[in-house]
Amino acid sequence: MRSLLFLSLVSASFALQLPFKVPFFQSTVPPEDDEPVRGTPKIAIIGAGAAGSSAAFWISKAQERFGVDVEVDVYEKTSRIGGRSLTVYPHGNDTFEPVELGASIFVKANKNLWRAAQEFNLTLRDLSKEDNDLGIWDGEQLLLNLGNHWWDTLKVLWRYGVMPPRRAEKLVAEMLKQYSTLYTADSPKWDNITDLAHSFGWKNLIESTGAEFFTSNGVSKQYVFELIEAASRVNYGQNIDSIHALEAACSIAANGASQIEGGNWQIFERFLNHSRANVFTDTKVTRITQKESKSRPWVVHSAKGPTGYKAVILAAPFHQTDIELPSTLASQIPEQPYVHLHVTLLTTTSPNLNREYLALSPNEKVPSMLLTTYDGVRQGRKAPEFNSISYHGKISEDEWVVKIFSESPVEDKWLQSLFNDQVGWVHRAEFDAYPKLPPTSSFPPVKLDHGLFYVNAFEPFISTMETETLASRNVVDLLLNEEFSSSICGPRISGSTKDTAAPDSDFVFGWDC
Repeated sequence: MRSLLFLSLVSASFALQLPFKVPFFQSTVPPEDDEPVRGTPKIAIIGAGAAGSSAAFWISKAQERFGVDVEVDVYEKTSRIGGRSLTVYPHGNDTFEPVELGASIFVKANKNLWRAAQEFNLTLRDLSKEDNDLGIWDGEQLLLNLGNHWWDTLKVLWRYGVMPPRRAEKLVAEMLKQYSTLYTADSPKWDNITDLAHSFGWKNLIESTGAEFFTSNGVSKQYVFELIEAASRVNYGQNIDSIHALEAACSIAANGASQIEGGNWQIFERFLNHSRANVFTDTKVTRITQKESKSRPWVVHSAKGPTGYKAVILAAPFHQTDIELPSTLASQIPEQPYVHLHVTLLTTTSPNLNREYLALSPNEKVPSMLLTTYDGVRQGRKAPEFNSISYHGKISEDEWVVKIFSESPVEDKWLQSLFNDQVGWVHRAEFDAYPKLPPTSSFPPVKLDHGLFYVNAFEPFISTMETETLASRNVVDLLLNEEFSSSICGPRISGSTKDTAAPDSDFVFGWDC
């Protein structure tokens, strides 16, 4: 019970270790394509977030194991690594612990990120062990106010009954069981995501809203529109009757919620460091063209000139890159709307939210994490002014860090009122945080053409840091098989050496073979 109610909601929604050395990252650009055609084959990766950095890492595993002779260039238009995973220091002071601004958590089911943390000796912060008093707010009233006592479980049972939480957990467990096969030696390879969904028996999950799926499987509307919707709003900024059921289920699958101390982006820097790829930051790709060449049929154009490649991996949301592709290829990628999220970080000397705002009596505890449901609006009441508010611990004896997610900017006057006129430092950011995920039966192609692959085709299916690393592993296997008759774990794409007759819970395909 507690894992579903608390751990899934503690969020803003993956070898041989080598020491990290800054010189691997270059703020220059690759030379123009004047190399002999018989030189080492080259692969370009566009984007250095979770997808691009892990793609370079997976290629390096094939290089280590099977001597695949290839040079990898990674293009990143910004000055940093990590994509939507980034941190901010309170007060701009790096003596304080940084706070995640973007992609905030991953869970034990995310085996690539979990393994990376272990292999790269990064310190995990277990959020499931931290005390958070949880409240569910509908814009006008506090529907649920839960602490960490045994009687809080009784509150949940009194409001929702025994069966809705159990049925929801069972449905999520069934989804996770199928999902976990992506880490086995027999992990499927796919070039069509709809086919992958159907092979998993997930047709209903992708073609139904979360509300339709859970209620049709016996979970009460009250539980769905309060608890599960609170999770879908904090994790994906979308209501339960608009997001597809697969992503809604992912939003409450958060046993072992954790993050990397100092920032999750460190995983992606370690991926690139290990890969020994050439990383070109501050280098925006403007277009990708084709030419008649067996060795380098793809030309990547950046601010400093064209470079030819054997293959290209597009590892960023295509319509956010402004990259020009040949029209026959660009037309294959439907425009993907994103949730434009406003993030407000602040410090306050107020130990809790204004109890008058929440209409709490002097004796009632004020929740340190406040999530929201849209159900009050459906019943004609006021909309919540935010998606979530959460206290993130102290940075000094009497100062706390707070994070707010909202659909629109929050005003200074409102902040002061909410925190009892005790707001100090404020940092505001906004970005396209996650794809909008309505029910669907079709997805972008993984392979756009011979030698051109699109990792982010997976995002409308499941959008997490972890699944970007799974999608990139799949793309790298397809590419290596097509261009080099190899793969990450064998001379051909099905070449894992793992004895499938003896399952191993520690085995993670790609890391292990």
